[in-house]
Amino acid sequence: MKATNKIRAATALLCVALLLQGCVVGPKYNRPPVDTPGTFKEVTPDDLKKMDGWKVAQPQDSALHGKWWEILGDPQLNALEEQVNISNQNVASAFANFMAARALVREARAQYFPTLTVGASATRQRTAVATTNGQTTGTTFNDFSLPFDASWTPDLFGRVRNLVRAAAANAQATAADLENTRLTAQAELAVDYFQLRGQDALKQLLDATVVAYAESLKLTKALYETGIDSDESVAQAETQLEATQALATNLGILRAQYEHAIALLVGKPASSFSLGFEALKTPPPAIPFGVPSQLLERRPDVAANERLMAQANAQIGVARAAYFPTVTLSASAGFESPKISSWLTWPTRVWSVGSAISETVYDGGLRRATMEQYRAQYDETVANYRNTVLTAFQQVEDNLSGLRILSKEIQEQDVAITSAQRSLKLATDRYRLGIDPYLNVITAETALFSNQQTAVNLRITQIVDSVQLIEALGGGWDSSTLPTSQQIISRQAQLPATAPVQPAQSQAPASSTP
Repeated sequence: MKATNKIRAATALLCVALLLQGCVVGPKYNRPPVDTPGTFKEVTPDDLKKMDGWKVAQPQDSALHGKWWEILGDPQLNALEEQVNISNQNVASAFANFMAARALVREARAQYFPTLTVGASATRQRTAVATTNGQTTGTTFNDFSLPFDASWTPDLFGRVRNLVRAAAANAQATAADLENTRLTAQAELAVDYFQLRGQDALKQLLDATVVAYAESLKLTKALYETGIDSDESVAQAETQLEATQALATNLGILRAQYEHAIALLVGKPASSFSLGFEALKTPPPAIPFGVPSQLLERRPDVAANERLMAQANAQIGVARAAYFPTVTLSASAGFESPKISSWLTWPTRVWSVGSAISETVYDGGLRRATMEQYRAQYDETVANYRNTVLTAFQQVEDNLSGLRILSKEIQEQDVAITSAQRSLKLATDRYRLGIDPYLNVITAETALFSNQQTAVNLRITQIVDSVQLIEALGGGWDSSTLPTSQQIISRQAQLPATAPVQPAQSQAPASSTP
């Protein structure tokens, strides 16, 4: 009868625990608002019409999609970008970090379920017993045991649910971090690639300038030999030519460094990687930049910070649950016998059921301090989120203004080059006729080369700013592609990627394809 009452009490407690499973303490999460402007101020439709290579994006082109680098129209860059997702070790590291975070979700979720253990034991034991006459006698016996134990702590006040929510939000944040790492590597590769092509364009300019200066030297020598000019002019022409040749040679240092940087980004040894000579010729693309509010969904770093807010909010609920009692249900069943021959028979069965409840009465302010800690950490994530959003707006505006100003500056610089070419022609003609000294030719040649060099550097800056604008807009990413909590729990999390990330010299597990 007593055993029956105990079973009924345990059953009743179990029913109460199941009813309380729906009770979750802690604040409900809502994304904090941010001040979002309606439009970007630096470029208007009228500005776009005046910008080199730009056009007003059509409504269906309001956002970048997929492989954003293809908008730049460089096949060799396209091939290199494909390798980033496969071989870049920073991307591989970020992917491994996501896989670890995904496993932590399942670790937290395991606390929903009972813990079951089983263990067999066989012992032979002697005990000593004192008799009434002061003597001691001993008893030797065997004990064979096979217990099955179960224990379960119901999630009455949502501690485990908040742990799972926090872990899932953290996993989503690491997924966004992975995409941000991928985007950063892709953008850095494009920047380094165009910087390298810019060095090739400068080398092309310097080589052409060296040829022109060599022709000027021949003219100077010819005039010197005929007595029209002096040896001083020959020396000046030689100095100008040799200095320009040295400058052309010096470009090889920076070009090699960019080539080595590209090798690192595509996961190859710098010693075995090279790119052929090809001058920069990529025009600035028309980039659909949309409206500021879209940045909240298109920037992976913004998405990561938003998910960290959700994680911090769930951790407040975990700390809040510590104020409430903890109930533990336990049960044990098995077989125990002094003889191995009767060990697993029905009469040797043993069992027990029980429950326990505990509540912290005094902890010296530990729980209150923990709550204050998690609330402060949540406030920190809110500030970080808003700062990331503001930084995103700033980066887009910076690049838009840079492209707008550069477009006008390049047009003005091209006019300056035309004027410098006309000035050089006049100075050369007057020198041939013996009217002006060779110094006037040197001055005109130097002015032309300086303006041409400035034009090349402006075009390098322009295409680099275009890449950085694409990066600031989030590339072709969208927060809707983040894995959901259910996908993370079921190991079906799908990450937007062009190819699976595989660390060098190893094979990724079958379940790790992003």
